[in-house]
Amino acid sequence: MRILIIEDEVKLQSQIRQQLEAAGYMVDTCSDGEEGLFFATEYPLDAAIIDIGLPGKSGLEIIKTLRERGSLLPILILTARSSWQNKVQGLEMGADDYLTKPFQMEELQARVKALLRRSTGIPQTLLKCGPITMDVSSQTVTVNGEAIELTSFEYRLLEELIRHYGEVLSKHTLADYLYPHDEDRDSNVLEVMVGRLRRKLDPTGTLNPIETMRGRGYRFTLECNKSS
Repeated sequence: MRILIIEDEVKLQSQIRQQLEAAGYMVDTCSDGEEGLFFATEYPLDAAIIDIGLPGKSGLEIIKTLRERGSLLPILILTARSSWQNKVQGLEMGADDYLTKPFQMEELQARVKALLRRSTGIPQTLLKCGPITMDVSSQTVTVNGEAIELTSFEYRLLEELIRHYGEVLSKHTLADYLYPHDEDRDSNVLEVMVGRLRRKLDPTGTLNPIETMRGRGYRFTLECNKSS
């Protein structure tokens, strides 16, 4: 597996590289946005770790350009602790996940592993919830037989809601599941992503698969069945 790191902080870039190489990954590094975009476009990669604040071209610009060109490269963005707006912008532009600085290298490695999970051989399991079908093996979701594109963040969020269908999951519970080691659990990001996921699953507003329980959390409303 080949991973690209686009990070201008020399020490952090080196730490990430050492962590991933020790885990057996091939790692390439870039220190500015222009070079990073070129590398992400021209070379075969399995995932990219992109800092938001880069010289030359911002991380957000890189993500936007890659997605506009049709790239499906799994992307993990690195953001400052106080910039929840950047987290939302990155996810909206097509990033699959985010990590807030400072972070533990073990968590970064776990996030990267999750991004790469699509290529592993997991026994096939289908979760069918009305017109929505989740294929756990390929981490894909269809609505009425048509595939919808979800980021890694959106997929994990939907998976947790489906596995507890009918139950009310609080924002705190969902944050614990999505980011067990992250102390900076901004509810704004979760709210925006729930709204985005809801629109992808139900663009006409007739299905209402995710119900907001005011003051309590969220509930997946459709009954689900599991098959192999």
